[in-house]
Amino acid sequence: MSSPDTTPKSVIIVGGSLAGLMHALTLLSLPSPPKVRILERSPTALLHDQGAGVVAGSETQEFFAKYVRPGRDIAVTSPMRHYLNRQGHVMPETVEQKAQRMTSWDMLYHLLRWRVEGLKSGHTKGLQPDHRPKAQYENGCTVTGISDDPAGIRLTWTQKDRGEQSATADMVIAADGASSTIRRLLAPEVERKYAGYVAWRGTCSETELSEAAREVFIERFTFYHTEGIQILGYVIPGREGNLSKSERLFNWVWYANYAEDSPEHVDLMTGNDGKRHAITLPVGAMKESVWKRQQEYAAEILPPQYAEAVRKTKQPFVQAITDVISPQNSFMDHKLLLVGDSLAGFRPHTAASTGQAAYDALTMGQWLSGEFSKGEYDRRVMDFATRLQQHGVMLGERSQFGRHPFNG
Repeated sequence: MSSPDTTPKSVIIVGGSLAGLMHALTLLSLPSPPKVRILERSPTALLHDQGAGVVAGSETQEFFAKYVRPGRDIAVTSPMRHYLNRQGHVMPETVEQKAQRMTSWDMLYHLLRWRVEGLKSGHTKGLQPDHRPKAQYENGCTVTGISDDPAGIRLTWTQKDRGEQSATADMVIAADGASSTIRRLLAPEVERKYAGYVAWRGTCSETELSEAAREVFIERFTFYHTEGIQILGYVIPGREGNLSKSERLFNWVWYANYAEDSPEHVDLMTGNDGKRHAITLPVGAMKESVWKRQQEYAAEILPPQYAEAVRKTKQPFVQAITDVISPQNSFMDHKLLLVGDSLAGFRPHTAASTGQAAYDALTMGQWLSGEFSKGEYDRRVMDFATRLQQHGVMLGERSQFGRHPFNG
């Protein structure tokens, strides 16, 4: 059980995406829950998912079963993995019977917001509320400073329409992503670095796909690899978490190399408003000329089923692949924690970014419930972060710059 000197009475969480929400829900589920306040930088009431698929690994499944208890299925099962060759034929030697659960960022986010602060949506229709206390969720908050204080940790931020704000809490949790402001303030030497390639991403309706495409994509985890290129895809829940075959989406991720600041890289990451985007070119920002050229390139280089999926995608977006990891996860005498991507940004080949957020939250729950010490919490969280971050670098370098064993 939690001990009085372990459990904080007030917590501020910086970042209101999946990692922040998972840690909030863990805190709210303690026997003596603290007051939880979430500060989210985005000025809009809801974060936008951009249609991203998520592989729901064991940590994510465990967290949702233990803390969210949604009372509904949240994922599509893909019972098999395989690779295609350039002609679109399955490579028999690559077929692996390995069940994996595929969901969407949108699904996880809305279920977490519902449990953490009672936000209702189409994802939560008919689901039973619980009686845990709720967090205070505030938008438009940009952190400007952090300092140790006799009363805890003092945080300052500017808030949309309210100007400069400040508050003190027993604990601060930095869940503000791979470009974490908190991490930059505490450890400015830790840099997020571009890895030399990007992920093109998009979805199309399962029902829009041809029979030939559905044969290799539906309830399959499907890969194609050639020199400097990897594309993978899987089926995810549709709008408002709909799992019916008529509503599900096919989600694809296409890794492609772009030398940093090359003309091609600059053109890609410059949106239709003329703004250069460093990390993410969001939905709706891509220049029509860039997208048309990429669709034509897909027809030249990808298996026909993948070229079809790219052609039928209406809202693509791009994410630069980067590396970052902090050498430590806790600061200010363990009163400030870096969690999830704020601690270590994994390359997406690991399919473990959401899993890291879940693992960190589960491990914090065990520590605050008295199952082990703070030192053991630090050790476990840092081990997970270091191991998976290094594994992601290895996978990415082999995929994009080395010889992959299943080149098609």
